[in-house]
Amino acid sequence: MIINTFRRVCAVVTIAVGSILAGPPALADDTYSSDEILRVAADFFGGATEGLASIVEKSFADKGRPNGFIAGEEFSGAFVVGLRYGQGTLNRKNTDARKIYWRGPSVGWDFGGNASKVFTLVYNIKSEDDIFQRFPGVDGSFYFIAGFGMNYQQRDQIVLAPIRTGVGLRAGANVGYLHYRRDKGWLPF
Repeated sequence: MIINTFRRVCAVVTIAVGSILAGPPALADDTYSSDEILRVAADFFGGATEGLASIVEKSFADKGRPNGFIAGEEFSGAFVVGLRYGQGTLNRKNTDARKIYWRGPSVGWDFGGNASKVFTLVYNIKSEDDIFQRFPGVDGSFYFIAGFGMNYQQRDQIVLAPIRTGVGLRAGANVGYLHYRRDKGWLPF
């Protein structure tokens, strides 16, 4: 009995010393690896391609690991002045997915229209509410039946990297912004 008690005390001391030496528990990483993003994006777009892998790789090389992503769809059209409308779901680790809408104007040498699936990498947001603001950006597109591309939008420290693939007939370059919102609407400003 004394030996069993001694063994239990030694086991408790060993566990306590091990915990002290290990330090505080590690915080869960709230970012996504390139493998995680590529897997989710490939499922979203309906298959992995070399083009998708190279775009994801470029974004990780430029901006690092995202701490969120938006999966959705949008449609846009332009004749010098353009409009873009979209909706999707904001996803972050350890939180529930949240419905999100976006819309905005653009101006530039831009003609045509397109419908796209959009997978946006989200960098440096601390809470879901950080996304609900205007993000300026420069965009260039060339869709002839189908296309694939990425651009960056930035507001303060928050960076968005929309990856689009879509169908339509559109060519051009423009400057504008997208306003991410909680509610759906038609007024683009």
